[in-house]
Amino acid sequence: MTKPPRHRLVTTRVAALAVGVSEATIRKWVSRGKITRYGAPNCRSEFDIEELQEIALRRRGGTP
Repeated sequence: MTKPPRHRLVTTRVAALAVGVSEATIRKWVSRGKITRYGAPNCRSEFDIEELQEIALRRRGGTP
């Protein structure tokens, strides 16, 4: 998967706020393959805001 443009990447904290879950949940989703993490292994994690929007919509019962 190609990395999204820089302007679409957000931190773990912002990702959690966007979806309405805890930062720990975001990390669990990464380990379970539910969401894609961008960034080097020893660097801060970043997430695609568009992918997060799709997840938030599904969680609220809508369809992307």
